[in-house]
Amino acid sequence: MEFLDKTINSYLDVWLGPRDPRVKGWLLLENYTPTFIFSVLYLLIVWLGPKYMRNKQPFSCRGILVVYNLGLTLLSLYMFYELVTGVWEGGYNFFCQDTHSGGEADMKIIRVLWWYYFSKLIEFMDTFFFILRKNNHQITVLHVYHHATMLNIWWFVMNWVPCGHSYFGATLNSFIHVLMYSYYGLSAVPAMRPYLWWKKYITQGQLTQFVLTIFQTSCGVVWPCAFPQGWLYFQISYMISLIILFTNFYIQTYNKKASSRRKEYQNGSTATVNGYTNSFSSLENNVKQRKQRKD
Repeated sequence: MEFLDKTINSYLDVWLGPRDPRVKGWLLLENYTPTFIFSVLYLLIVWLGPKYMRNKQPFSCRGILVVYNLGLTLLSLYMFYELVTGVWEGGYNFFCQDTHSGGEADMKIIRVLWWYYFSKLIEFMDTFFFILRKNNHQITVLHVYHHATMLNIWWFVMNWVPCGHSYFGATLNSFIHVLMYSYYGLSAVPAMRPYLWWKKYITQGQLTQFVLTIFQTSCGVVWPCAFPQGWLYFQISYMISLIILFTNFYIQTYNKKASSRRKEYQNGSTATVNGYTNSFSSLENNVKQRKQRKD
């Protein structure tokens, strides 16, 4: 393993140049092998997990889901707060910020972004819970692509550009994850589900995040600083791939459902929007139908 680590590190140093010495020796950052192995294991579980669960009863996981999502909500809130305050303290430039001019604020950003990288490993559990609950329809190409790539991308970010311009996407994503994981945590409690109205807006927020990240990254291309240009071009390309996949998800999930609801309404069925009935009269009709069934 040591020989493999040395070989990989030597190739990476030749291709990408010297690493940032400020993260030398940090957990999981010294060598790429652990991150790569975690990613391969993740993909193997995605492939084999549904096969293993095929003839088994789904697990509820309700209690652990509440704790897990609450934990990620708090972690995301912590990262968002620390990134915002770090950027403010370091006087970061929105248009382009290099990795060595923020003083002590740079180290604050680096420490928080390590947690951001590590959170991508924790978030593999999102998929594992889908498998255990047999919600295989939620394990989409988008879902697996996003989870498998983020951990790897951020390993490279943390080794070569662990602060500076790298802060922006992570800050927006942490804020979106506060909304997302709070939603998932509350939805694990059946009594809370009728009051959860912001699922649709989470996807809209994610798409807005990608567009804003492309804009801010493009500023670093147009008005360059000492931040490496190659990383900016890569980020723009990756954000474009996410916009394509998330837009397709949004259309499939919400636009087609809305179209289906309109057809049902035209046919005399009860239309619903985000789990709520479309009018009080439709609610009354449902109550009457339940009473008739009881009689």
